[in-house]
Amino acid sequence: MVFSSITFIYYFLPMLLIAYYIFPRKCRNIILLIFSLVFYFYEERNIILVISCIANYFLGILIEKNKSKQYLIWGIIGNIAILGYYKYSNFFIENINSITNANISYFNIILPLGISFFTFQNLSYIIDVYRGEIKPQKSIFKYATYITLFPQLIAGPIVRYKDVDKELDNRKENFDDFAIGVKRFIIGLSKKVLIANTVGNMCVILNDMANKTILSHILEAIGYTVQLYFDFSGYSDMAIGLALFFGFHFKENFNYPLIATSITDFWRRWHISLSSFFRDYVYIPLGGNRVKLIKWVRNLFIVWALTGFWHGASWNFILWGIYFFIFLLLEKLFLSKYLKNNIISHMYTLIIVICSFVIFNMPNLASIGEYFKNMFGISGLPFTNKETLYYLKNYIVIIAISCIAATPIIKTISGKMQNKKMFTKITNILEPVCLLTLLIVCTASLLSNSFNPFIYFRF
Repeated sequence: MVFSSITFIYYFLPMLLIAYYIFPRKCRNIILLIFSLVFYFYEERNIILVISCIANYFLGILIEKNKSKQYLIWGIIGNIAILGYYKYSNFFIENINSITNANISYFNIILPLGISFFTFQNLSYIIDVYRGEIKPQKSIFKYATYITLFPQLIAGPIVRYKDVDKELDNRKENFDDFAIGVKRFIIGLSKKVLIANTVGNMCVILNDMANKTILSHILEAIGYTVQLYFDFSGYSDMAIGLALFFGFHFKENFNYPLIATSITDFWRRWHISLSSFFRDYVYIPLGGNRVKLIKWVRNLFIVWALTGFWHGASWNFILWGIYFFIFLLLEKLFLSKYLKNNIISHMYTLIIVICSFVIFNMPNLASIGEYFKNMFGISGLPFTNKETLYYLKNYIVIIAISCIAATPIIKTISGKMQNKKMFTKITNILEPVCLLTLLIVCTASLLSNSFNPFIYFRF
């Protein structure tokens, strides 16, 4: 089940809200747990989520009771082994077969939904228990509620236990949070349905063109970057909004990354929960930047190779991570002094990011090289043709809207208007009307359009 579906919006969510608020407060975690499991197993049949949840619950208790690093090590190995088996075993078999000419049979594996996210949440929990940063949860039902909490279960953000532990035991739902949650959910839904899906459809059309051009490749690369951003940030907005319905406050996962003026700045703004996870649980334990230069470079390389590999069992994802490692290294060594808050730095960052998502999107290494040759005019393609200009004309409005929506311009203007009494009453009337209109338009789009992928579900 996905958030951007009629089933979720008009059946699952209303039933959950009714059950959640009519039952006594002491039952609310159980209600959330039951509905979260229904949400997950609506399309998933693998019970590894349940097994992993129970195992890590008991590990947390053992680690705290015995103060032993041994249990932590076994917990880390166990969690990584589960992730490795489901996500990477066939990747390793494929490469062993390719290198040695062996004929090892592939495992018949279907990747469980959200395994990359709930595995990292389990890891952060047992590590934080060992470090003494949190106390282990005594109730298995409350821990299961944390792990399976449906807003973040399938595609994040990666929510750490210490950020919601107090709210698991004692949270206060209120109308203001609920209203903000509705607003965040509808805005996220609109980003996903009206922008990401539309631009994604453009990318499919451009990719299927018989007579491609340099401009069609550039447009497709820009389009995929826009699609990925609005797809994932829209999902995060919906997750944060949904959590507010039930009194949970998730941290922001995106902060207008496409306005960044360096790659370092970009990764402070993009998928914040993932980059902070690798910073706190890999980079800093390795020594961070408080070591000799060669070890610091090693630490940076390990983090970004793992970041790429986390996204998928393919060499293009590893290359994508290493690609960012190279630019981050260059910036930290000498480029940063030249990167100011200006249009040149912004254009540099956008070009690097757009090219990175070409790598991210390609199925294999050979296709990456071919795409870049076409994109940069090395393969002899014409710059444009009538077909390319036709599709550019058809999609120029949504591209322009996405460029505006990727910046904080609307938020800034709205904030300034709210500070003026003259506009406050107008805003109070217009905002609900606009949100209701967006919901109606999104609903109509979902009813009429079958193109509705969530890109991060495959990670």
